[in-house]
Amino acid sequence: MTTQFSQFTLSSALLARIDANKFTLPTPVQAGAIPPALEGRDVLATAQTGTGKTLSFLIPIVEMMQKAETRGVTALILLPTRELAMQVEKAFIAIRSSNAQTVALVVGGLAEQSQLQAIRRGAHLIVATPGRLEDFLKRKLVKLDGVKILVLDEVDRMLDMGFQPAIARIATALPAIRQTLCYSATLEGSVKEVARKYLNNPARVEIGSILKPAENVELRTFEVAADKKQELLEHLLGSEEGSFLVFVRTKHGADRVARRLTRSGWSATQIHGDRSQAQRNSALRSFSEGRHRVLVATDVAARGIDVANVAHVINFDMPKVAEDFVHRVGRTGRASAHGVASTFAGPAERGDLRKIERTLSIQMKRFRVKSIGDVQAA
Repeated sequence: MTTQFSQFTLSSALLARIDANKFTLPTPVQAGAIPPALEGRDVLATAQTGTGKTLSFLIPIVEMMQKAETRGVTALILLPTRELAMQVEKAFIAIRSSNAQTVALVVGGLAEQSQLQAIRRGAHLIVATPGRLEDFLKRKLVKLDGVKILVLDEVDRMLDMGFQPAIARIATALPAIRQTLCYSATLEGSVKEVARKYLNNPARVEIGSILKPAENVELRTFEVAADKKQELLEHLLGSEEGSFLVFVRTKHGADRVARRLTRSGWSATQIHGDRSQAQRNSALRSFSEGRHRVLVATDVAARGIDVANVAHVINFDMPKVAEDFVHRVGRTGRASAHGVASTFAGPAERGDLRKIERTLSIQMKRFRVKSIGDVQAA
């Protein structure tokens, strides 16, 4: 295994940028994916958010741009959410080896004029969500016939969000001969289909257990009646330190929980699909900078959240499937820090809880809530 970025075959300009950003040791996904990607091979990687995968596809893209005479769009990255796209754009700007390597962000919910200007000025990289990019293609506002590298990131989530037809239509606008790098947390059903369709003899990179919470996250579950959840959440906020990321099932629920917390004097904000992009950006920023201690989120909105130092994840509503549990819990205990994840479950949800434990081969510490001052280990 490569233990330092300097052992990869990279230009000195790119190595200097990597060094300037204080990246010294490649993460396992970077060590596995970068060498075959630099050789021009397709890559199929299963890795969770927080494993360093963004850098594992940006480094080959920057290196390709460094070597090639680039005119127009030569690389395309497709992602499920605006937040994720904005983070990738920011990471690209941080490590690109020359300011001449330009990027266009193409996402819904933001004014399209600045996005189109960036394309017209000759952006080499497009970082996009499928809906807005497909719209630009239909209107003949963007050409993708020079793309050398396509990245499909968080493919499982893009498919969950119904983007498969848009991805297929975008793919038809790309050159048949290109390099494709594909990242997903799981390799179930439709993801396998996408891999078969778009990848050619890929190098396979598997990082850890595909479905497994990090070992440095303490997993707890509280059996609590639905009408006592809010009270329990406030009790935990009062008895524990650090920031709280709270997951709820619906947009309406996110608003309600955040509103009640604010009324009780806690600094809380929320993020979900009905909030404008400006509101979502503002909520994320104030949470990551510590101005709000609590961020209440729905699953789809949360896939783009990459905030360091989240102390506690709360599953206020039970996740529908084990995979969502892993994604939620993965927001704490990042980069080997200790984290806590607590799941609130009603008596009728015991079976669902056991099913998640069985699927993931985990055992959560159980607590029974008799009254909010009386929480007992079960």
